[in-house]
Parts: sequence; structure tokens; C-alpha cells
Amino acid sequence: MMHFSASVVFRIGLTALLLFSATFAQAQTQTWPTRSLRLVIPFAPGGGTDILARVIAPKLSEVLGQQVVVENKPGASSIIGSQIVAQAAPDGYTLMMVDSSIYVNPGLRTELPYNTMKDFTPIVHMAVAPVILVVHPSVPAQTLAELIALGKAKPESLLYGSGGNGSSPHMAGELFNIASGVAVTHVPYKGTGEALSAVLAGQVPLTYSGISSVRQAVEAGRLRALALTGAQRNAALPNVPTFAESGLPTVDCSSHWGMLGPAGMSPEVVAKLNAAVNQVLADAAIKERITALGYDVAGGAPAAYTKLLETEIEKWRKVIKTAGIKPS
Repeated sequence: MMHFSASVVFRIGLTALLLFSATFAQAQTQTWPTRSLRLVIPFAPGGGTDILARVIAPKLSEVLGQQVVVENKPGASSIIGSQIVAQAAPDGYTLMMVDSSIYVNPGLRTELPYNTMKDFTPIVHMAVAPVILVVHPSVPAQTLAELIALGKAKPESLLYGSGGNGSSPHMAGELFNIASGVAVTHVPYKGTGEALSAVLAGQVPLTYSGISSVRQAVEAGRLRALALTGAQRNAALPNVPTFAESGLPTVDCSSHWGMLGPAGMSPEVVAKLNAAVNQVLADAAIKERITALGYDVAGGAPAAYTKLLETEIEKWRKVIKTAGIKPS
């Protein structure tokens, strides 16, 4: 009869436990998902991120075979919802869809309750949309060059509205100031909708916005579009030139949307999610709906989205530092 020492028995038991754990984890990965997924939107309903999520979620539910439930958790420039996801179990059932605030916050706020590059798992870059510069029709500038000339001749005449310090329109405005050498004065409002209303009413000469928010007003002549970001013109407003075409190629502040999960997610689950989202984005009907809203479909591998995060965070750190921007 064979006898084993206590240490040998312990090692055998530990090995068996590790093998069981690995087998169990592999089985979980192979069967994932087995229940509904939670897609946190760290903004209020009705905004660009929320709209895009609700276009994608039904088709993603179909592809994954489980319901994807969109859940709005707004507050503190997306920080509240982001913290919820950062602290969630990394099992693939709690995810988040974010916009460019995920890049801006690290440079704008010295104390975040999470580390953007360490506490999340990048899954996929989903969409990109240009930021468009619009002016009230009373502004005597028909082109970007004429606006810059006006700003240099009469700097006190130009103001731009935004949804508050650190908002996308604010960042776009400061990047334009740096690139053009014109000191257009920033006027923060309580939200992007309020800033846009002020421009439509002629209270502020100009603002920066997403195409979906201003397209009807531009087409109706209530606003004049001078330039938009991006490498090429947008199909939703094909007559509007890019900043690069207009002589300011460094004004690159397009908005990006992507999906993140908590840190520590299984690479196999990340791969499944990435493939599922890319499949949704490739669907002709979904792509048509996204394009009609003024977005361009992105897609790609998790590594590409990780690189985009790193690049954008560094870019906006520099802009925020140069412009001396402080949070609201």
C-alpha cells in the first residue's frame, strides 16, 4: 500500500483544483453568454452615444443570442457610469459604450476614481463622427478663412458656445484657437443643446456640434456650416469642406465611440464580443442607419482601439495643458 506525505497530498489536491478551475473557466467561455448583457451608457437618454447604442443593441442581441439591455447612468461627464463598469465583475456581462469623454477626462481631471488605461478592457472602436463648426447667418464669414480673418481683425466680435468646460465643443474650440491663432472666447452653457439654442437665437455667433444635431438647421439656412473635422467630407453634408481642405489640418477633433468592459476580461470573451460587434457594424441596414445619423462605421480589433485610446488621451492632455482648461 502506497503512502503519501502531507505535502504531496497538498500538491496533488492543488493541481486538481487548478485543473478544475481552468476547465470550469474554459467551459464558461465556451458557453458565454448564457444570460442578458448590460450595456451602460454614461450619459442621459437622447444624446449621441445613447442613440447609437439603441441602433446597435437589438442587432447585437440577435447575434449573441442574449438580450443586450441599454442602461443610462449619467453624471459627472461620464465618470459615474464609467466607475460602475470599472468596478463590475469582468465576466463579459457588464459593458460600456463611451464617446470622446473617455479621452478628455484623464487630462482634465486630476482625480478620477479609475485609471482609464488600467481599469478597462478595450473591446472595439464602433463609430466616428466629425465635429462641425457652424455660425449664425448674421456672421459676415462665408468660409473658414474669412472667419479667421474676422477673428484677427475684430477678436472681440467672436464667441463660441459649448456644453461646458471639457465638453467636446469646448475641446474643438480650443484646438481651433491653437491652430488658427485666433482667440475666440469660450462661453460655457449647461449643455450642448443649450449652447446650440443660443447660436440659433443669435446670442452667440458660433459653436461646434455633431452633424445629426445641426443638419436640419444648416439645410434650412438657420445656421451656416464652415468646416468639419475628419479626413474626408461627410455624406450627410457633402458641400461642407473639411478643416484640412480649409488650411487647418491639425484641427482633428472628431468624436469616437467604442465599447469597453472591466479590466481582466477573458481574451476569449473579448474576441467573441469584438467579432459580434464587427458583424453588427457590417450589416447593411445597420450601416445605413448609422451613416444617416452622420456617423462613420469604424470596427476593428481590440488592439487598434487600445492604441486609439492611448493616442487620443495624450493628444487631449496637451491641448488641455496648452489652453489652461479647467473642469466646470
